[in-house]
Amino acid sequence: QTSSSLSGGASPPPLGLTFPRGAGSVAGMEKVSVPYKKVLLVCLNEREPGVPACGTRGSEEILRALKDYVKAHNLKRVVRVAGSGCLDLCGFGPNVFVLPEGVWYKGVTKADVDRIVEEQLRPLESAST
Repeated sequence: QTSSSLSGGASPPPLGLTFPRGAGSVAGMEKVSVPYKKVLLVCLNEREPGVPACGTRGSEEILRALKDYVKAHNLKRVVRVAGSGCLDLCGFGPNVFVLPEGVWYKGVTKADVDRIVEEQLRPLESAST
């Protein structure tokens, strides 16, 4: 049997997917398509003091602002915004990767979130209805 989501029904899974009940009930690895039209990865990596790192330059605030937009505009089933580990580009950070487009926003600040929203998220709003 299946449940409506991994979190016990808090929100439906993307694109009509259903998830098996109980942890570890999947028989084995499967190769499937990503269930989102777009994925935004925000680097949250932290390093030792004095070494450039996205996580010490405000990336958590950027992640929160993007997630808040997705939730407020009912895009959770269309786009995934996730914090990531090191993208190996901390000297340019904070960094946001957009997939599948292969777009890299570097040196992002909270003030830049509106541009990312306009270019990457707002066009998806019609797709979520």
